Amino acid sequence: MKKFISLALAGAMSLSLLAGCGPKEPAPATSGSQSKDPVAQDVTIKVAAVQNGFTDTYAPMWDEVVEAFTAETGIKVDLLTSKTLEDEIGPAMQGDEYPDVIYLPEGRPAGLVEQFIKGNLIADITDVLSMTVPGEDVKVSDKIQEGFTETSKTNPYGDGKTYLAPMHYDPCGLFYNAGLLKEKGWEVPQTWDEMWELGEKAKAEGISLFTYPTAGYFDAFLYALMYTVGGPEFFDAATHYEEGIWDTDEAKQMFDILAKIVSYTNPVTPAQANDNDFRHNQQLVLDNKAIFMPNGTWITNEMADAPRADGFEWGMTALPALSSDDDRYSFCWFQQAWIPAKAEHIDAAKQFIAFLYSDKAAEIFAKGGAIQPINGMADTLEGEKQMFFSIYNDAKAAMGGFATYEAVAGLGTTREVFQDPINALVSGTMTMDEYIANVKTASDQMRANLMK
Repeated sequence: MKKFISLALAGAMSLSLLAGCGPKEPAPATSGSQSKDPVAQDVTIKVAAVQNGFTDTYAPMWDEVVEAFTAETGIKVDLLTSKTLEDEIGPAMQGDEYPDVIYLPEGRPAGLVEQFIKGNLIADITDVLSMTVPGEDVKVSDKIQEGFTETSKTNPYGDGKTYLAPMHYDPCGLFYNAGLLKEKGWEVPQTWDEMWELGEKAKAEGISLFTYPTAGYFDAFLYALMYTVGGPEFFDAATHYEEGIWDTDEAKQMFDILAKIVSYTNPVTPAQANDNDFRHNQQLVLDNKAIFMPNGTWITNEMADAPRADGFEWGMTALPALSSDDDRYSFCWFQQAWIPAKAEHIDAAKQFIAFLYSDKAAEIFAKGGAIQPINGMADTLEGEKQMFFSIYNDAKAAMGGFATYEAVAGLGTTREVFQDPINALVSGTMTMDEYIANVKTASDQMRANLMK
């Protein structure tokens, strides 16, 4: 156990950015009956929550949620929030002292969530879905939007059980300056052919069609693109590295689109596509030097104080479809809350997670722009937020991620295989044929080492 946590905190284990699903035995100590203490008013649970852009916007967010939970249930909460949460809770966990609830998503450098998943160390919270939300008369499952508890980000083992609760979500898509398109009389492309036509119009005026903050932002882009070219069937096969999947017609369409988008990318992008300079790439859109960039709804807060072209107005669209008769997709990114299998107060922790879907909690979170995946929540939003979250009125949500595989010497993460090389494609130091060959070779190894 200590080895898993140490590796997580050091970020030494290579895992997928968005861990996928693979059949696996359920985690130990997962039922409420195995918690050390029953739910009682004299119980104090420990909740550890990472600070992020939402917290920066509305600092009292978690404090108010905790206060409301205690008022409703009588269960006290010892709250810890930190931007470097792994560093704060790591030493105690190495001494077998765990928070009862952890709000921390996958994809962070330390890889703590991925290590807990790999080690089978997260409690089964499937029964939370059938619990009544504290203070309300509705079940948790009736409040959560359809699809959020049937994804590999909540059910990582493919065993029909839920281990991670879907929390604040953000539609991911192509963000752009709607003011520029209005000024030029250009329409938002609905198909990829229309996208390439716009690329030529923009090029004639010295504007690049595309940029990206860092290559890591191609996770959501590629996932949505997989759905676009082949629907959920192709997505599932591709993210599980099915033999021969990259030789299919769908894969050829995917690679062709990727090659074209690379050719239309602003050439300065790779040099700025790092953790220190990524905002410079985002600034290209605000300065009308590039039209589209893949991103999430947090971009508006992130660039709130940045200069921008006259008439700038945020716009967001799903990926174009193959044809006007085909579906469009927007990837849905969300954070997760979970219970360590060795937590002391599992029953009370489940009560807390159930409360996170209450109207009270949702209203508090929304003050900081953190939107819960609750039915009807998007309808209560206003302005830009309503525009962003209503994207699923016209597009389908793409959710899920690459399947988890055992770490093998010489085999990189899915980010290193699928996303990071985009910089080399744009700069011209790697050809598309080389990229495809690397994807095929790595996929063979990933398939051979899938967690079972």
